[in-house]
Amino acid sequence: MAKKRFIVELGTGIDLHGEDVTKAACRAVDNAISKSCLCGLVEILGLQNLEDVHVDILVASPRPEQVDLNQVEETVPIGQKTARAVEGGMTAEGLCVPQFAPECDQIVVANAAITVSIDQ
Repeated sequence: MAKKRFIVELGTGIDLHGEDVTKAACRAVDNAISKSCLCGLVEILGLQNLEDVHVDILVASPRPEQVDLNQVEETVPIGQKTARAVEGGMTAEGLCVPQFAPECDQIVVANAAITVSIDQ
């Protein structure tokens, strides 16, 4: 069965203190999914079970090899999920606040593209 895209949504996530690329990636996914309502899946297409959708998660991070993709997938509440991380995002000069994380003075920014597809 071929997959057909229903929606592609983009998001940005930031970790201000701690340089945690997984935290930034999860926040980017949260940002993307918070901007879309999938009512057309139910009301127009008649989909009975939202677990049947395919959710492809692409995150761009300054250190993609350090992104915990299992945590990123857990951010999405529905569907059959796949996640991958690629080089991208951004780092910017921040401020080290030892109470939040020692020896971290970079802001980490991640981007996410969430694609929801259905079988047709």
